[in-house]
Amino acid sequence: MNGTATQTTARLPYMTRARLGVALLFLMNGFMMGSWAPMIPEFARRLSLSESALGLVILVFGLGSLACMPVAGSQIARFGSRTVTLAVAAVFVPTLLLITLSNTLWAGIITVFLFGGLTGAMDVAMNANAVEVERNMRRAIMSSCHAFWSLGGLIGAGVGGVLINKIGIYGHSVALTIIAAALLAIAWPRVLADRPHPEAERPKGGLPLTPLPWIIGLMALFSMIPEGAILDWGALYLRNELGASVTLSGFGFAAFSLTMAIMRFAGDLVRDRFGAVRTLQFCSVISILGLLIAGFAPNSLVAIMGFAIAGIGISNMVPIAFSAAGNMPGLAPGIGLSVVTSMGYSGILVAPSAIGFIAEHTGLASVFVGLPLLHVVVLMLSRLARHADGASGH
Repeated sequence: MNGTATQTTARLPYMTRARLGVALLFLMNGFMMGSWAPMIPEFARRLSLSESALGLVILVFGLGSLACMPVAGSQIARFGSRTVTLAVAAVFVPTLLLITLSNTLWAGIITVFLFGGLTGAMDVAMNANAVEVERNMRRAIMSSCHAFWSLGGLIGAGVGGVLINKIGIYGHSVALTIIAAALLAIAWPRVLADRPHPEAERPKGGLPLTPLPWIIGLMALFSMIPEGAILDWGALYLRNELGASVTLSGFGFAAFSLTMAIMRFAGDLVRDRFGAVRTLQFCSVISILGLLIAGFAPNSLVAIMGFAIAGIGISNMVPIAFSAAGNMPGLAPGIGLSVVTSMGYSGILVAPSAIGFIAEHTGLASVFVGLPLLHVVVLMLSRLARHADGASGH
């Protein structure tokens, strides 16, 4: 009995050097992404981009991510997640500075593609490293890693506008580059060194032929589409269909983000206690309930409450899918993660325009009523989340 208690205690440290290292990588990546948002208007003005042209340039960012994610996955299998994460992160640090220095359309397109590609590659690599840290610590850490990413995004977006006003776009770019470099420097010696997985399945072209990663990728995709819908269409729904004020309409995504961040910090403890399958089932049911409340809401306050409840549910769905992707039997973590991250993030890229087309014909209320069907599918596939528990010792 004592031996069991000792073993349980030994496998559940709250913080280690490796956990701090990977958390700082998520914080840095989120900070860079958040810093990009307030730079976009100035970027469009500098290159004289219309709204449609800017939309195409932002699409180039997404294409860069989707192109580089599978490449990162195959390199992780070959060299290990630490080597790939740090190499990509080092090249990633100056990309926003390069975007600021781009004065022609083609330079802007190339640097945005590079920024998107390195964001995507680092995303796969740092998630793969988080899986290795979970395995090493024998406890869940993925949800809190994603919480640190959200925190970094909030800091980057929040500070960015202030810095641009105070010291200009170039000063802002230099400052954020220095901050990102400092975060990477602190993380560098702490990032867990893992072994490559050359013996695991690494097929030609880097794409696995087994169905499991694609099914888990579908879970990630269906988990993320409602998140993208609330981000892109929540405020418009509150304003146009429920008569919210301009100020109140912004609270929908704010309430969603707040509950999601809180639950991501709590999510690892919940998953360690109840296991990934039961946690995912709970999350799916709560998100379905929240989205239905938002879709059937008689007024904006009820809809905002619905979005907040949806945030509680959606918070840990993607981290669990990513942990499962990194622990599929016979498959290198980077390969599985590259498939699941690519499929998941493609939902955020493709879904907004598809939702806009549907909403034009049916209204946004019916969209939010229909979105829970995606999470019903996730609920039906939830048994596959058992692979995530391979990392945390269940």
